[in-house]
Order: sequence, then C-alpha cells, then structure tokens
Amino acid sequence: MEIDNKRIENYHEFWDFYVREHSEPLTRYLHFIGTSLGIILLVWFIVRGTWYYFPLCLIVGYAFAWISHFFVEHNKPATFKYPLWSFISDYKMVWFMITGKMDAELERARQDFSDKII
Repeated sequence: MEIDNKRIENYHEFWDFYVREHSEPLTRYLHFIGTSLGIILLVWFIVRGTWYYFPLCLIVGYAFAWISHFFVEHNKPATFKYPLWSFISDYKMVWFMITGKMDAELERARQDFSDKII
C-alpha cells in the first residue's frame, strides 16, 4: 500500500493504487456483489426499523471484497491501511462499473503508473 516505500499522501494517488489492486475482473465483480448487498441490507434494515443490524451490512460487503483479495488478486486489502479511502473507493468503483467506465479507468491507472516508473 505504499509507492516506493512511501505512504500514499493524497486520494488521487490512492485511487490509482486502488484501481491497480483490483485488476482482475472477478475481484471487481465480487466487490460489486458485496457492496450492492451491503446497500440492499442497509435499506432493508432502515425500512424495517432494525437499524441495529447495520454492522451486518459492513460484514457482508467486506467479506466479498476480502475473499477476492486473498483468493483472486493475492494481495492485501487496502482497507487495512487506508480504511476511509478504501470505503469511498469501493463505491466509486461500483459506480464506474455501472456506468461502464471501469475498464478505461484501470487502463488509465496502469498507464499513469508505468509513466511514473519510466
């Protein structure tokens, strides 16, 4: 979660890192499923007045994400070091997937990274 052994200092750098850490389509789809189920559960719990089940939304969302990192990407989830930015980025990635922009975003992040190391 560092670039050249340096802590990531801003969200733009983090987003590029985050996108590259989600390079496998299956990883992104599992994140999509987990995040979507988390949102659905949240709405369900609010409508039913059982808001105290809110932690289950996070458990479901993160379970899919972490499984994808450990078994598909074989990397450590960024959540452990950058929890807020990771949480925000999950939703941003889901939005990019819904709007059909995620593949282009991955290519852009890869290109930006290769430009920095050349």
